[in-house]
Amino acid sequence: MLKGRSLLEPMDFTMDEFEEVFTLAEEIIAEPERFRRVCDGKILATLFYEPSTRTRFSFEAAMLRLGGQVIGFSEPGASSVAKGESIADTIRTVACYSDIAVIRHPKEGAPRVAASSTDMPVINAGDGGHQHPTQTLTDLLTIRCERGSFSNLAVGVCGDLKFGRTVHSLIKALSRYEGVRFVLISPEELRIPDYVRKGDLVKNGVEFKEVERMQEVLCELDVLYMTRIQRERFFNEADYIRLKDSYILDAEKMKLAKETMMVMHPLPRVTEIAVDVDDDPRAYYFKQAKYGMYVRMALIMSLLGLQGEEQR
Repeated sequence: MLKGRSLLEPMDFTMDEFEEVFTLAEEIIAEPERFRRVCDGKILATLFYEPSTRTRFSFEAAMLRLGGQVIGFSEPGASSVAKGESIADTIRTVACYSDIAVIRHPKEGAPRVAASSTDMPVINAGDGGHQHPTQTLTDLLTIRCERGSFSNLAVGVCGDLKFGRTVHSLIKALSRYEGVRFVLISPEELRIPDYVRKGDLVKNGVEFKEVERMQEVLCELDVLYMTRIQRERFFNEADYIRLKDSYILDAEKMKLAKETMMVMHPLPRVTEIAVDVDDDPRAYYFKQAKYGMYVRMALIMSLLGLQGEEQR
């Protein structure tokens, strides 16, 4: 059972526990009416110290669709954080009013500090360039529903692999499935960090290669996971400008890819996927955003120990 647990990074859950969440998400997708009141009387706190659209809205929509309520802030200036309140004190206070909390923070490890300061379940919605486990649940549910299996996939991840927390979490999670291999596509300056390369890929014997040209490898991929070059992670504006358009996927490049390849993106996109790809049946990034709401509904229910209405 996941009741009372927190989710701070993908490895907090076993593969069987992932399966539990995915199975529940698929039940919600199939019969949403069964779940529309299961969180009646429950309150979700959303503590967003960084800007967010999809993650915050999908968590809020998830709780509302389950019949619960939402409190929180979308920027630290709207809270006592602006007065110097610590994360530990904030979460202790919020726990007086809510049943479960979601936190996004620019500092790596901040959600872990929050979770260690309360008995309430805490969900990491992204901490700096570190982890983004609920995006990983979203990504895995998308692949599972659209392809049916994770085994023996060739997964290309492209763009900002150094600071891209969605990439770090996805690699960590997918590395546990049999036969998955990675193609890491990035400029040299934005290659995957050593702690991911050595700690998740080399250590676990996962096959991977690093390349700089997307066109060379599109033909071999089952999934292409695009990411934006993140201006907010750069200390030097000149470096961002130099690298921001390193990779642009467009309709012409899509001709090189398999007819069955999935194009995914955690969003928001800037220039890295041209709008002429949007109508390609291989473009899954907006479907992916909707799967994110369903998997977060399943996660909230699981951490609160709730079931569908006829199962009560």
